[in-house]
Amino acid sequence: MESGKTRTRGVSDAYALRVQGASGRVLVVDDDEVIRQLIRVNLELEGFEVVTADDGADCLEVVHGVRPDVITLDVVMPRLDGLRAAACLRADPRTREIPLALVSACGAGGLGDREAARVDAVLAKPFEPSVLVGMVRRLACQARSARGRGGKGTPSVPHG
Repeated sequence: MESGKTRTRGVSDAYALRVQGASGRVLVVDDDEVIRQLIRVNLELEGFEVVTADDGADCLEVVHGVRPDVITLDVVMPRLDGLRAAACLRADPRTREIPLALVSACGAGGLGDREAARVDAVLAKPFEPSVLVGMVRRLACQARSARGRGGKGTPSVPHG
């Protein structure tokens, strides 16, 4: 990986195959490298495969190649913020069923009903790593269940 940059380009076939035994694949989108790494490490320690993107625009560039089970999005990011990225993901038939979680300093109270409806969960920064992992695990399980039923699971909005 390049120094100071997250690998986000050229990920088509590289992520097409799942890592055997992984709890699921998570696309972590945050412009703060420290937060991206904090989320990455905590999820990897719990068996998740993690791919990262620097902002919403990078997320939209790599999501089809990555094919994540869950996407975590910061709200305030350059180029394309998390709410607009969520709207784009929901508008695309290929990504509309992927569970989306906002991990943001805005928290659930800072979002209107319209924005909150686009996501499946909201986690306020600062957060406890165990709460983050539990939220992602629930969303990944809901996604697996929904795929088995052919529809989307019931959204959850943990506050923490």
